[in-house]
Amino acid sequence: MNQTLTRLSLLILLFIPISTIQAQIEKQKQVDELFTKWDTDNTPGAAVAIVKDGAIIYKKGYGIANLEYDIPITPSSVFHIASVSKQFTVFSILLLEKQGKLSLDDDIRKFIPEVPDFGKTITLRHLASHTSGLRDQWNLLSMAGWRMDDVITKEHVLKLVSKQKELNFNPGEEYAYCNTGFTLLAEVVSRVSDVSFAEFTKTNIFEPLEMNNTLFYDDHEKIVKNRAYSYQPDSAGYKKSVLNYANVGATSLFTTVEDLSLWAMNFTDLKVGDSTIVNKMNTLAVLNNGETFGGALGQFVGDYKGINQIEHGGADAGYRSYLSRYPSENFAVIVFSNSAEFNTGGIAHQIVDIYLKDKLKPEDKPKEASSSEAVTVDEDVLNSYVGDFELQPGFVISISLNDGKLSGKATGQAELPLTPISTTEFNVEGVEAKIEFIPNEGENIKLIKLHQGGQIMDAPRVTESNKSDVNLADYSGEYYSEELSTTYTFTVVGDSLIAKHSRLSDFKLNHIKDDMFFGEAWFFGQVEFIRDENNLITGCIVSNGRVRNLFFEKIK
Repeated sequence: MNQTLTRLSLLILLFIPISTIQAQIEKQKQVDELFTKWDTDNTPGAAVAIVKDGAIIYKKGYGIANLEYDIPITPSSVFHIASVSKQFTVFSILLLEKQGKLSLDDDIRKFIPEVPDFGKTITLRHLASHTSGLRDQWNLLSMAGWRMDDVITKEHVLKLVSKQKELNFNPGEEYAYCNTGFTLLAEVVSRVSDVSFAEFTKTNIFEPLEMNNTLFYDDHEKIVKNRAYSYQPDSAGYKKSVLNYANVGATSLFTTVEDLSLWAMNFTDLKVGDSTIVNKMNTLAVLNNGETFGGALGQFVGDYKGINQIEHGGADAGYRSYLSRYPSENFAVIVFSNSAEFNTGGIAHQIVDIYLKDKLKPEDKPKEASSSEAVTVDEDVLNSYVGDFELQPGFVISISLNDGKLSGKATGQAELPLTPISTTEFNVEGVEAKIEFIPNEGENIKLIKLHQGGQIMDAPRVTESNKSDVNLADYSGEYYSEELSTTYTFTVVGDSLIAKHSRLSDFKLNHIKDDMFFGEAWFFGQVEFIRDENNLITGCIVSNGRVRNLFFEKIK
């Protein structure tokens, strides 16, 4: 009888692991299916790692890391992960705070006196939570005539910051995503620790966590083994999307999905830092009015189908990255890609749906139509949706209609198809967002609402004025920005006002209303001309979403 029981026990022990293994294999197959399009030998692709209970339970690479040499992507391929870098910058600041060398509530000018005195205190906490009011470095550089594939160093950014005249808003009053703050935080780490930021993170984070294939890339000429290069689609297939950044803090972390898994595990099984640091990073930031907005320190905190989610994505050149953590489930998903068209966040959430299926609650949103029950919207109604809608000063969503289908294009971003899920609601394809058109009694709609990241944001229609009432010659001339050390020339060509810059392609300024235009370049959004008491134009102020009211003086 004892032998029978022993045999039964062994069978039971064998049976349970086999069923578990089979379930895991089935989930892995479902994950692989998500990457089918990218699992080729002639396209860029992606890498994925899935973490559960302190271990990587699945990792894989798909597609090609270098299209010129046919090098495949593996879980050990090194990617530039763009803004996912920011949480390491915050963690470094908090390590120094733990050592008593600084405080989150210190004034940035205590460490970097080159930052102008705006008459308002900007703290390290403001910088780490995107509430500083500082203008964004990438937008400023683009306005100044820089290309994003130029060599851009820390020194370039610091000089740019030192010349700023105004803030977008008072510190702590609003949230506006700002890369500048994290470049400054990295410089604080360097000045306080007396070593480079790359060296500080290597010694204090990467080496203790055995992230052996991870570094902050502060030298654009440095050779990195197993590096994946970035690409963007074009009519012939793909072409290189070149990145020459030599600045760190806001971006430029090079790592693998395997190494980033070790970082994700550290939040629950601490090897570096302590619970105080983790809790600070995971706590929602608070504006001056007491409200929260979904942002924490270097990451975002919210809800995904009933489960607490802590996440951040990144996008530079053709690199795309996403890390999402689910502390209650001790679960994390990491997805990297080297193709600009890849939606890492969307794929990551589909992976979460596979692995946490039994823990997720259905989303409270309209049921999406399947291909067999697609929503049809009358073309006259679609025509009433066409137009430009301003989400923020200088940041416009343009809705267009072609061959009976709507598409949307936000300032500085690619045009994306809009798929109807009702007569007034459309999903933005490739992005986790929805556009809602607010009916206007059969007339052209005056308002759309963008649903994204747990927020609902209004964007009123931009109303074009009667062009016959506008004398474009009034606006022609040369305009100089002392802050950017750059000049634009506005010239009338035919019936259009054209902006010219020595380093940029010409672009059109479209008239909206009295003395106000909208630039067709993503970094030159809303342009408002200023007149003196004699009604003569003396300059203009330009806004583009992350830069507000930057002044250009008319010099000719």
